[in-house]
Amino acid sequence: MRVEDTDGVRRITFDRPRVKNAFTAETAPELADALDGLAAETHDAAVLTGEGDAFSAGGDVEAMADRDETAREAYDRVRETLGRVAESVLTAPVPVVARVDGDAVGAGLSLVAACDFAHASADARFAASFVNVGLVPDLGGTVTLPRLVGLRAAKELAFTGDLVSADRAAELGLVNDAVPATELDATVERTVKRLASRPTETIALAKEAIHANLGRPWRDGLEREAQAQTLAYDTDAHEEGVAAFVEDRCPEFD
Repeated sequence: MRVEDTDGVRRITFDRPRVKNAFTAETAPELADALDGLAAETHDAAVLTGEGDAFSAGGDVEAMADRDETAREAYDRVRETLGRVAESVLTAPVPVVARVDGDAVGAGLSLVAACDFAHASADARFAASFVNVGLVPDLGGTVTLPRLVGLRAAKELAFTGDLVSADRAAELGLVNDAVPATELDATVERTVKRLASRPTETIALAKEAIHANLGRPWRDGLEREAQAQTLAYDTDAHEEGVAAFVEDRCPEFD
């Protein structure tokens, strides 16, 4: 994969077009490392995309054919590769944006689901294709899909492995929108610029609190929310935001 830092944005491009940007046990940790290297002090956002005509075909099925491992080895591999990628996306201190031009299937779909924003070209397609090779969704798919698309739609995706269109993915909430391919880059850049104009540290606190509160009892959730807000009160961003409001001007966040 290619990792480029430009104007506070880390752009990560999956660069195995010959195999539709499929992940292997070796490439997944590289992606996790690139995400773990993000910092709110130096980055405003990250953009994930794929080279060629696919976002990602998920796991490399050809590599699976040569796999010989015990159940314990399989657990460790899944948890420390694709599981670590999901954790890196969900805990990244900046928003992660998926730019989906082409198919996102299997772990590719799960990666899109883990991102904070996802924009797709109108001809992109999505499938939780794990069932087609006798597997269950990984890279966080069983965690994120029910929360994004609802329980019934998540089961339909996971149990059938059927391809769905970009428009259908947008209806389900899997992606923010489906736009003509010629407008995809401009759409992604608008989102990145919007995010860059907001205080990254505040976004990081909100993201962590939202994810931490998924599935928590509401009283525990209010406790975590109060903790995050207390931290936000003590930031330069809050001071600037209040000053700008009082002075009737646009805030200038660092």
